[in-house]
Amino acid sequence: MSDLAPEHQYPAPAPYPYPDSRHPDAAPAPHALLSPVLGLLGTWHGRGQGEYPTLPADFTYAQEVTFSHDGRPFLRYEARAWLLDADGAPLRSAAQESGWWRLQPDGRVEALVTQPTGIAEISVGHAADGTVDLATHEVALTPTAKEVTATRRRYTLTDDDTLTFTHDMAAVGEPLRHHLSARLRRKDPTDRTDPKGRKEQTAPDA
Repeated sequence: MSDLAPEHQYPAPAPYPYPDSRHPDAAPAPHALLSPVLGLLGTWHGRGQGEYPTLPADFTYAQEVTFSHDGRPFLRYEARAWLLDADGAPLRSAAQESGWWRLQPDGRVEALVTQPTGIAEISVGHAADGTVDLATHEVALTPTAKEVTATRRRYTLTDDDTLTFTHDMAAVGEPLRHHLSARLRRKDPTDRTDPKGRKEQTAPDA
């Protein structure tokens, strides 16, 4: 048996060698199937409005969304939101989601999204011309999760640095109807792509 202390018996673990990329020109190079969604790479943040018939009132929220990749033909997706008061100050944490968008030939998308509230969605759709439109294929719920039967999500690049988001939902006995809309700005506008997925460099403000 070794006389070395446990912390000296094994080498320290190395950092994970395959970090995700948030920029189309950074290593690893994006997979060719990601071409229709390269403009989404990066971190976005902004504000939105929410409503639903089962809620006591409409609400305003802030949101941050990140898209990244590791060289394979899918996007890693992370989103978090927090409620705002009438003055724009944070009230409390709200929705959080994470998952992956699996890109297929001809811009088809298969998305897997999970939430800590016990909801897991599989959606399918299409990415083209700066827009990704996803509709529910299947929803799985934990035993105590709120009933959600369908959603539709639409992400649209209105310009290089602006992303709009709308979310329809069918839940707790209500049919599919509008739930959320947001306007997000690219967090670092010096890192962006043109509509063909090529990197553009913007000069800093004078």
